[in-house]
Amino acid sequence: MEAHGAGLGRVLVLTFCVAGIWSAYIYQGVLQETVSTKRFGPNNERFEHLAFLNLAQNVVCLVWSFIMIKIWSNGKSGGAPWWSYWSAGITNTIGPAMGIEALKYISYPAQVLAKSSKMIPVMFMGTLVYGIRYTIPEYVCSLLVAGGVSLFALSKTSSKTISKLAHPNAPLGYGLCFLNLTFDGFTNATQDSISARYPKTSAWDIMFGMNLWGTIYNMMFMFGWRTASGYEAVQFCKQHPEAAWDILLYCLCGAVGQNFIFLTISRFGSLTNTTITTTRKFVSIVVSSVLSGNPLSEKQWTSVVMVFSGLSYQIYLKWRKLQRMTKKRKPM
Repeated sequence: MEAHGAGLGRVLVLTFCVAGIWSAYIYQGVLQETVSTKRFGPNNERFEHLAFLNLAQNVVCLVWSFIMIKIWSNGKSGGAPWWSYWSAGITNTIGPAMGIEALKYISYPAQVLAKSSKMIPVMFMGTLVYGIRYTIPEYVCSLLVAGGVSLFALSKTSSKTISKLAHPNAPLGYGLCFLNLTFDGFTNATQDSISARYPKTSAWDIMFGMNLWGTIYNMMFMFGWRTASGYEAVQFCKQHPEAAWDILLYCLCGAVGQNFIFLTISRFGSLTNTTITTTRKFVSIVVSSVLSGNPLSEKQWTSVVMVFSGLSYQIYLKWRKLQRMTKKRKPM
């Protein structure tokens, strides 16, 4: 009975995590698409300063992580010092800025698909720089994802979708997404290095350090000189409170979503978290297609299925590898 109760408890916690990640990030995706495509006020003005979303997100997550550290740390120390995140903060500022800027040039589903192809630059750099040899199934995953993204990019986009974009330019949009992935790779590698050097570093410490430097760098970029775009962004929010409300909700969704991601990783591991976030991306594309009234073509749906088939197969391969490693660790 105790084992059954414990198992039921884990299922309930996992369901809670899935619901939290899905609801937070799917709604954040809707808000991101709304802010990037909607026209505000009687003059139908666009919110052009999308990089401001990253600054607002940094500030909200910085405050959130500080509160969580004060509540849960219980005076513990030994984590990475705040200044150690300065280099990761640079790439973590530039990368997301490029990713969100891409929404001026390509649709939200296209951006999600492009950013889902993270394994391609990772495998490419691993082979080119470190001489890593990958298995045939891993190459199959990569080809499915690359083929799906390429097919989506080459498929004809509806005129209604194009009309919502600020400056339609597919090559530039996809280029920004892949640069986003490249910078994310450097960010993740630096974070792993910091965690290895300071094993007592908690998820809240990482969240605080990254968002502290993100806030500093974005403040310099958005308000560092008299004609910087941050002043125009603030003025736009004053003139259009609806846009300011959407941005605030966007930031809160990000902070709440990070909480559920940390909870999932701590309770169930990174593989479970990867599975949940991958399925969330697929659902986000479906929700975007339905809510925006811009249905995808048959070719585009085929490309979506290709990408997520590749990602699902990759998750399965990681699961099998984890199972084999677990069996080896068990005493005979």
